[in-house]
This record gives sequence, C-alpha cells and structure tokens, in this order.
Amino acid sequence: MKYLRHLFCIMMLALCTLPAVAQDDSHHDGEKKGIDLQEVLWGHIKDAYSWHIADIGGKPIVINLPVIVKTSTGWHFFCSSKFSHHEDEQGRRWALDENGQPDTNLNLYVSSVKDDNKIYEVVNGEAKKVTLDFSITKTVMVLFIDAIILILCILIPARWCKKHKVDDPAPKGFTGLVHMFVMYIYDDVIKPSLGKEADKYAPYLLTCFFFIFVANIMGVVPFPPGGGNLTGNITFTFLLALCTFIITNVTGTKAYWKDIFWPHVPTWLKVPVPLMPFIEFFSIFTKPLALMIRLFANMMAGHAIAISLTCIIFIMFAINAIAGTAMTAVSVAMSVFMMLLELLVCFIQALVFTMLSAVFISLAHVKEEHAVEKA
Repeated sequence: MKYLRHLFCIMMLALCTLPAVAQDDSHHDGEKKGIDLQEVLWGHIKDAYSWHIADIGGKPIVINLPVIVKTSTGWHFFCSSKFSHHEDEQGRRWALDENGQPDTNLNLYVSSVKDDNKIYEVVNGEAKKVTLDFSITKTVMVLFIDAIILILCILIPARWCKKHKVDDPAPKGFTGLVHMFVMYIYDDVIKPSLGKEADKYAPYLLTCFFFIFVANIMGVVPFPPGGGNLTGNITFTFLLALCTFIITNVTGTKAYWKDIFWPHVPTWLKVPVPLMPFIEFFSIFTKPLALMIRLFANMMAGHAIAISLTCIIFIMFAINAIAGTAMTAVSVAMSVFMMLLELLVCFIQALVFTMLSAVFISLAHVKEEHAVEKA
C-alpha cells in the first residue's frame, strides 16, 4: 500500500504539470488539441445529471437522466438533455427551450464552478441553489442498478435453498459461489466478533459486504451498467457509516455507556476535568468516520490511478508521437496490473468495512464486570 500511495502521488503530479505541456503544443500547432485531463478525471469521479459513455466521431454518447427539482416557481420535471452541452464564459450550462435559447420560464443552469455541478436558479438577477433536488443523477442511477443486481444475487441462491435440504450436496456455479462468500463472512468475520449474537446482526453485516462488493465490482466495469464510482462518492460511504453508527450506539449496553462517561481510570482523569470521558465520547464519532474515509479514499484513489495511467498516453502523444508510442505499452501494462489489483481491492474493502462494523458492534455489547475492583 505504501508503494501505491507513492504511485498515486506521481500520477496526480503528472495530471497537474503535464497538461500544460500538452496545451502549449496545441497552441503552436492548430491541428493538435490538448486534452483536459482534469475534466476527464473529475468527470468520472464526480456526480452528474447525465451519464456520459463515450465520444464517437466527435459526438458524445450520453444517457440522459430525469431532473426533479423544486424552485421558487414550483416543481419541475424534465430530462437532463434540456441542459446545454456547452458552457458559457462563467461555466454555466443553461436549460434551453425549443429554440435552443435559455428557457426564461425556468431560469435554471448547472454550474461547473460552484458546488460540484449543482443546479441553480436565477431569481431577480440573483443566482441561488434550487430549494429541493430529487433528480436521478448518475450516482443515484448506479445505486439503483447495484441494488437490483444485489437482490438478484441473493434471491437466486435463496430460491435454491428453499428447494433443497441442509444435508443435500453443496450447490455449484453461481449459487455455490454466493454460498461460499456467505459462509466465509459469517464463519470467519461475523461469528468470531459477535459470538452468540452473530445471528442477530448477520443480515445487516452480510448486506453491507455484498452491497459494497457489488458496487466496487460494478465500478470497475468500464461500460454501462457499470462504470459508476458509487463507493468513491463520500455521500454513499457516509450513509453506510451512519447505519453502523446508529446500530452500534442504539444497541449498546449500559456497561458500554458507563465505560464512556465513567471509565475505569484514576478519578483525577474524570473529575474535575472530564478528560477521559471526553476522549471516549469523541471516539464514538471517530469510528464511523474512519469507516467512511477508508472506503471512500481507497476506491476513489483506485479509480484515479487507473484513469491517470490511461491519460498518460494522450499526454505523451500531445508532446510527440515517439514519446506517445513508447509510453503506450508501459501505460497499457500498468493499467492492466492496476485493474487486476483493483479487483482484489474491491473484495478487501468490502471485507474490511464488514469486519470493522462487526468489531464496533461487539465492543458496544460489553458486559458488566462482576469482579470487585480492589481499592
């Protein structure tokens, strides 16, 4: 992991420095056009109101998604194709009418400068964010697709289990693969951490594992329905960490809360200055925060590295053909290696999130100590 961090830093440094070289070359030669690598990188990582697939013959292939917003004039429902594909001087893509002009009835635009591609409305010459935004963005669509895939992955083996007895031979194929994952996570991760309470929390923990694993794998697939960086979106990882936070603290025992507000430490560390209770209470929030950041950072970094390795080819060809040709083989080899490594990371990150969630829940179920403490 140490070397991967160094590689990621090098790739990001290349993105920041080499594009200037590419743009300068295009300035001197009118036939060459520099590639906006930051737009390519952040266009894949950031959320959007449409799903850009590829450019064929200079024409973008885009899946337009529904936009559902509430503005000062009420609710509006329309397709994201209504927004212009080109930005004005201020980085705004206006909602257009049938004549291709900014729709004065809506006065809506998507800003690429403010707040990460959010929709704004213009009211009395002043731009402000829309009141409510329930649009089906790329991340939301990927979330729906991954949820459907997860349901199918569970219902198909469940149907087999209903038709067979416990002592029947083990299933084969896809059903056997899912059974293997379920038994591995339950026997080697959940049960050792939670013991007798494993059956109570296994449904939630298994759901976390399979949902994250499916989302990670679909993020590696470079074409729809894959290609969405769901686990690289901090909102998604925040929701998962919030679920673990709620379950951990709502089901915590009295001994768990007692150890937080009145831990077994010398009295001078608790009164008059509640140093240890403050530290213990602060740790309640750092645990889910670690879950959120760990999953988000690792998956986002993996996608960024893979895209950076591919973009190096275009950077080198923008400099000269010899450098581009020489770097193509290296970039392709490293990209294949990173994609294989990313498949391993997809499983590891799902496993780590599930394991840490099980550990946090088990720590909240500590029992009262019956031994009498000596004075």
